[in-house]
Amino acid sequence: MINFSRRGFLAAGAATLAYAHIPQFAFAQAVAPIQLTAGRRTLDIGGRAASVLGLIGPDGRPGVMLDPGQRFAVDLTNGLDVETIIHWHGQIPPNVQDGVPAAPMAALKPGEVRSYDFAPSAGTHWMHSHIPIQEMQMLAAPLIVRRAEEIAADRQEVVMFLHDFSFRPAEEVLAEIVSGAGHGDMGEANAMSGMDHGSHGSMPMPQMSGAGQGGNDMARMHSMQMDLNDFDFDAYLANDRTLDDPDTVPVEANGRVLLRVINGAAATSFWIDSGDLPGRLVAVDGQPIEPIPGNRFGLSMGQRLDLELELPDSGAWPVLALREGARERTGVILATPGAQVRRIDPLAEAEAPAFDIRMEQESRLRAVTGLADRGAIRPIDVMLGGQMQPYVWTIDGKTWGEHLPISASSGDRVEIRFHNMSMMGHPMHLHGHHFQVVEIGGRRMGGAMRDTLYIPPMTMATIAVDAGEAARWMLHCHHMPHLSTGMMTEFVVAA
Repeated sequence: MINFSRRGFLAAGAATLAYAHIPQFAFAQAVAPIQLTAGRRTLDIGGRAASVLGLIGPDGRPGVMLDPGQRFAVDLTNGLDVETIIHWHGQIPPNVQDGVPAAPMAALKPGEVRSYDFAPSAGTHWMHSHIPIQEMQMLAAPLIVRRAEEIAADRQEVVMFLHDFSFRPAEEVLAEIVSGAGHGDMGEANAMSGMDHGSHGSMPMPQMSGAGQGGNDMARMHSMQMDLNDFDFDAYLANDRTLDDPDTVPVEANGRVLLRVINGAAATSFWIDSGDLPGRLVAVDGQPIEPIPGNRFGLSMGQRLDLELELPDSGAWPVLALREGARERTGVILATPGAQVRRIDPLAEAEAPAFDIRMEQESRLRAVTGLADRGAIRPIDVMLGGQMQPYVWTIDGKTWGEHLPISASSGDRVEIRFHNMSMMGHPMHLHGHHFQVVEIGGRRMGGAMRDTLYIPPMTMATIAVDAGEAARWMLHCHHMPHLSTGMMTEFVVAA
């Protein structure tokens, strides 16, 4: 976890900063590339030793931070005993450096070293394996590229990296999800609350949002149930810790904190709740938005939030990540010197709601700098489908390998209209591009710039994108079990 103020930064200098919390960051050097290793590490989770994967910098700590103007110059070593490949999520590298198996580069063999070098996009981003079971094993870490104005601001910066974790092997977890063995189990939290949804269960769908069905279909959809989480993980982590032993971050009284939240979970959406701390949402997916005041904002898998928090005189303040549709929670504690830190139960008294099922949060977001105003060459409709049993998730009715690529020419303005016809939400991530949300439920807007958009069940939303480098770019759901069963296609850009 990055944790420093402007005064501390100026006094110490980037090369000599030392941090006491996780995840930590290796600063890019002006001459030599950063040495980054995909390897194994051991965590203490609930008093049990847990072997997980990680992306480790030269100081033995996960993650990378770059200063304004620095290039992304990294030598990646595969220190695992299996092949791997790393995707730089939120970045726009040359396609050959994007990090997808055999598209176009092969995965790194054990012991292999591969060099990367490109001009990075500023903001809160992350990096992760593009092999689903490895991401489920936490082969992921923050990738922060600071802006000059962030260095100039007199505020502390803190990263909260979220993940879901199971002590069971990822292959076993994935096999159980795909087989449907746990689907329909209402779970302890649901039984205790008496509500009609839970970790494996479902909840009644709200009024549909622009899916475009006729009257009879709409009546049928209203009677259907939305599927939420399809697996109960053993733990939900913030900076590799649970609330039994949370990451406690020293902060200054009367100060400001820029909290960079990254949802690196494999299959969990969260609400971020700052409690008594007044906050402002100032960026999503690393891209600035017109600030929105509030103390609860949500994010799905692959998405990021930047929250600016105002600290009172002194005290300890939890910032919690609430699992959607369930009682589980995790988080970090911001504490001034000498403040008493109370224990927080990892189970809330009530279940958190489903995440943004009407896209109300997304509808409020406005980009500070959006795409240039020009017409799209053509609209492209993309149908998102699938079901829990059999557990198969599709794009335009096809799974990966039988997929129908989306085509464009470099420089074209293209609008992609996502129609989610399934009963689960899908965080759709486009590689190699930033796009703007321009329509939700039939209403045009100048929405946020993003790289990952959450499409709730039975909802339609449109993004505008200027096609970039002529290459084959991945477009997929960032829910790892959905991706692993084929929910991926290509955005093929021609010269």
